[in-house]
Amino acid sequence: MKHTYKVLGVLILLYSFTAGMLVPLSPGIQQATPTSIRTNQTVDIAVTGYNTYYESGAESLRAWLKLNNELALAAEEVMVDSETAATLRFQIPAYLPSRERVQEMALVMDNAVDGASVLPNAVFVTQDSINPAEGEKVWQNSSIESLHDRAGMTFPFRNILGESIRNTYFHVSLWFAMIFMLGAAVWQSVAYLRKKSFERDNKAVSFTQVGVLFGILGVATGAVWANYTWGAPWSWDIKQNTTAVALLIYFAYFILRNSFDDQEQKARIAAVYSIFAFVSMILLLYVIPRLSDSSLHPGNGGNPAFGGEDLDNTMRMIFYPAIIGWTLFGTWLANVIIRAKRLEEQQMETLEMELEA
Repeated sequence: MKHTYKVLGVLILLYSFTAGMLVPLSPGIQQATPTSIRTNQTVDIAVTGYNTYYESGAESLRAWLKLNNELALAAEEVMVDSETAATLRFQIPAYLPSRERVQEMALVMDNAVDGASVLPNAVFVTQDSINPAEGEKVWQNSSIESLHDRAGMTFPFRNILGESIRNTYFHVSLWFAMIFMLGAAVWQSVAYLRKKSFERDNKAVSFTQVGVLFGILGVATGAVWANYTWGAPWSWDIKQNTTAVALLIYFAYFILRNSFDDQEQKARIAAVYSIFAFVSMILLLYVIPRLSDSSLHPGNGGNPAFGGEDLDNTMRMIFYPAIIGWTLFGTWLANVIIRAKRLEEQQMETLEMELEA
């Protein structure tokens, strides 16, 4: 039974890796051009799809420019070029039912094979003259209804993230596992301060080592993700900066431990520092970035945290198990380190006894 959590952790990680990499993304709209149009003209919008089947579903293919939750403009003609390319013809009225000079519109497409897909802020329409009352008269509203659902399991397609959305199962789940490992280290540190047991100290430093390892892996996977979505592996985002500071604080933990020769003094100082480091990390990762308006990270700087925008129910089937898998795997690694430290101590005691004899 003592090996159950190890086997379970490995199996869960294998499931997360396999499903996370093999399940396809939902059909989506990669690009629509032109992105800037004017009122009172007929415009052809070229669409590039991703994982789409425009040709196979040509008979049922429909498209709309969505102004708001109540108003949408249907495409007058849909011309399919290939499975991933189509041209949509819209007649933009002379006036819009809006007082904004420039109005952004989302593009909605639907067919029986792909289901529905949306490209937010697909085009920006500039009004030559603003007259909302006249706009309500000339606007040919078309309700977006009877949308199709795509069969099968897919991950959501997000135009900015693309295939990199799969990094959620690595980057984000590693950070959660890191928190659990460092939280366990704090628990063991508090236990040491209460009971003065060096076994507790060994456990505290072992969980800290695994937690920092997961933190480094989290930074590395985050840099790969940032390079794809933000254009650079390190863009000095506030959460990137505070994360670097948090890891430096934990690096100092190991330096501090090694600066003392007395085992009891080393353990006591390290235990107190571990509590300080954990509290600092929480402030640096989850409090300070939320006070800034400039962070690009979800959940910070006004950006929504992972929810309906980026993490749907299909992804949760992989994401939450990945957190459990990394946590169990990290516990296994920590226990391996703990056993290695015990063996090292036993060897040192044996050596000392032999020298005394």
